[in-house]
Amino acid sequence: MAEIANYQAPADLARYRTLALGVGGIALIVWAVGLYFQPEQALLSWLLGFIFWGGITIGGLGILMLQYMTGGAWGVAIRRVAEAATRVFPVVVILFIPLAIGVMTKTVYEFTHLPATDPTVVQRGWFMTPESWVLRSIGYFLLLGIMAYLLNKWGGEQDKAKDNEAAAALLRTSSRFSGPATFIYAIIVSFAAVDWVMILDPHWFSTIYGLLFVAGWGLSFLCFGVLILAMLSDKAPMNHVVGKRHFHDLGKLILAFVMVWAYFNFSQFLIIWAGNIPEETGWFIVRMRGAWGVIGMLLVLLHFAFPFLVLLLQDLKRRAKLLAGIAGFILLMRLVDMFYLIGPNPRINMHGLEKGAFMLSWMDFVAPVAIGGIWLWYFFGQLAKRPLVPVMDPFLQRAIDHDKH
Repeated sequence: MAEIANYQAPADLARYRTLALGVGGIALIVWAVGLYFQPEQALLSWLLGFIFWGGITIGGLGILMLQYMTGGAWGVAIRRVAEAATRVFPVVVILFIPLAIGVMTKTVYEFTHLPATDPTVVQRGWFMTPESWVLRSIGYFLLLGIMAYLLNKWGGEQDKAKDNEAAAALLRTSSRFSGPATFIYAIIVSFAAVDWVMILDPHWFSTIYGLLFVAGWGLSFLCFGVLILAMLSDKAPMNHVVGKRHFHDLGKLILAFVMVWAYFNFSQFLIIWAGNIPEETGWFIVRMRGAWGVIGMLLVLLHFAFPFLVLLLQDLKRRAKLLAGIAGFILLMRLVDMFYLIGPNPRINMHGLEKGAFMLSWMDFVAPVAIGGIWLWYFFGQLAKRPLVPVMDPFLQRAIDHDKH
């Protein structure tokens, strides 16, 4: 128990919580005003914020299971951050309620207004109804929540283990669970991505779409985790735990996920463009014109090319603050990527604009801030509830010594 006390989070987190809740609360009130006057735009902006911040929670679950399966010092260093992110699940579910109400009241998502004779509705039947959409979403949250609950339960029990053998047994349980659970996780994320984002354009489909979110949400959490570790790296107790080699390993992981994200996006583009089927290519044609085309090029250059080149530099990956700067920049581009996926889709009310017209609302800025403030408030509270490292993990000392070799 003495060791647990030595690894508690610094008192600074309470200040961050207060600041996050204050900013998020003000933004939420402003967004609510926009909801009254422009409900569809407000809910689409809310979807943007939900997909971004909820993606960090869901991506954190994927990375948590990945580190259990692969081991390594980086996993021990980031495990508690990932656990805290997954324990934000109850808040993520609550933040989903406005979208569920919007779908049930047919205020958002074009598929809620399609006639019964539409080929998509005829082919998919009950799958395309608001009730089915909400029930499926509840199922996703339930399954992902069970995974997060069990891993957090075993992680908490490990801290209270009486000896190394008991702690090692709990570590084996988490590792063995993570293998098959990761397969189920990838399926759930794929279905959720289709339901929450791809169905915004009910007449378009892509078989690789779910993998964009498996990789993208994993990347989002890794970048967020690096920001948190860098923030804590010069404060006790983490200044004695994480070092250059830990950040170097995490930097390599970020580079790998950036490459995988780019590969999935390019594969989707290449296959659809080569097939040249009007039902599929229209999605890209809209995103290659005007302002959407500019954003698309910026994503190629700033979400892939720039991070790819700078993360090849070994010295940069070993410097916590520099790596955190790159991670923060990639997180910003992740938000732009979500806007690029959501924004050009058809809407119930286009306000006289043609399909795919560029629309940027002030609520696209306010809603992510509102959700982010609430998310961070709860996250910092969860992070402070447990030691910042798994104190009874059999590989903890080896992970700490990793920076000394």
